[in-house]
Amino acid sequence: MTQWPLLTISTLILLSHSGVASTACMATDPEFQLLWPQGAPGAMGDNDADRPGLWIYPAEVNANGAAVIICPGGGYAVHATDHEGVQPARYFNSIGVTAFVLRYRLSPYRHPVPLQDAQRALRYVRQNAAQFQIDPHRVGIMGFSAGGHLTSTAVTHFDAGQPTAEDPVDRQSCRPDFGILGYPVVSLIAEYAHRGSAKNLLGENPTDEQLKGLSNDLHVTKETPPVFLFHTSADTGVPPEHSLAFYAACHKVGVPAELHIYQQGPHGVGLAFEHPALQNWIGAAGTWLRQNALLAVGERQEVKGTITRNGQPVKWGSVALKPASPNAPVGWAMVVGGKFNIPKTAGPLPGDYEVVVTDMGAVAPGPTTAGAVLLPGKYSVTITPDVNEFQLDFRE
Repeated sequence: MTQWPLLTISTLILLSHSGVASTACMATDPEFQLLWPQGAPGAMGDNDADRPGLWIYPAEVNANGAAVIICPGGGYAVHATDHEGVQPARYFNSIGVTAFVLRYRLSPYRHPVPLQDAQRALRYVRQNAAQFQIDPHRVGIMGFSAGGHLTSTAVTHFDAGQPTAEDPVDRQSCRPDFGILGYPVVSLIAEYAHRGSAKNLLGENPTDEQLKGLSNDLHVTKETPPVFLFHTSADTGVPPEHSLAFYAACHKVGVPAELHIYQQGPHGVGLAFEHPALQNWIGAAGTWLRQNALLAVGERQEVKGTITRNGQPVKWGSVALKPASPNAPVGWAMVVGGKFNIPKTAGPLPGDYEVVVTDMGAVAPGPTTAGAVLLPGKYSVTITPDVNEFQLDFRE
């Protein structure tokens, strides 16, 4: 069974600490590409800070065509490029995702300049999808802290591109296909708003309209792409209410969203190496990508059927369709009264699957089975872009 833990990146860090060379640790400097080679619009100078661009981290092993643009945090004043950029990029490489770390413009640049940089990055990556060997329909954006605010802005403020634009990059959509938000700044008006980010982004005296316009929980719509969020309860720099508000806004309008709030950990934990609980967030994000069919190509399918054990309906249990491809999502559902239904929105992709059924006993005042029982026998099914209905009887 393929797992999605932090093992790969943790191992690389440990090897580096012990002085043992590894491929990742010995890698050459990443390629850097300017988003506007001839100069960014509104640039105040010609220094690096005036020249937004992307460091490119290609997925060199088991690449699956997905891509993510990472926005490091820093309050719109600095870039935490290592622990909120390069290190996550290396993790995504380990699961076959090509990553790009964004150098966006900071204060004294004001809104909408950072958003223009993020939107340009999304358009640029799509326009050059063939060069990067990625799928232009599986390009997401990720950010931490103020970079999380930029990400929450990008997933709520986007357009389909300008078909008649002279620059072919500008013809591309800047709507992300997914968003990943790590301890993000979301609101600039709530009592828990991050005043420093607001000041650096909007200046000393922003209007209420400007603050509301970038309080992104107010701008979630049905068109917002799927979102993964993580935060900690102990974060006093950017309290978890930011993530709670954004998740609630997504849930209200039916946008697929997943929220993880960990008890421990201050602001700015990055990948939280070696914390027994908190380090798992990045693996959870990888699993979320897989389960949202963002690491593989295909259209999800509805699957339903009946499960019996020695001819009798399984009263309460679960069924898992485990794909041959490690990047495809696992189809999963509860079995109730011998029946199950996996809706299309959470269904498997076309392909071959192993069926694993667990009998969890009946809902009754006394025990009906000695713990959860993995049913014997082995069934395989092929999911097709057609009717997928199965009747499976497990015999002992």
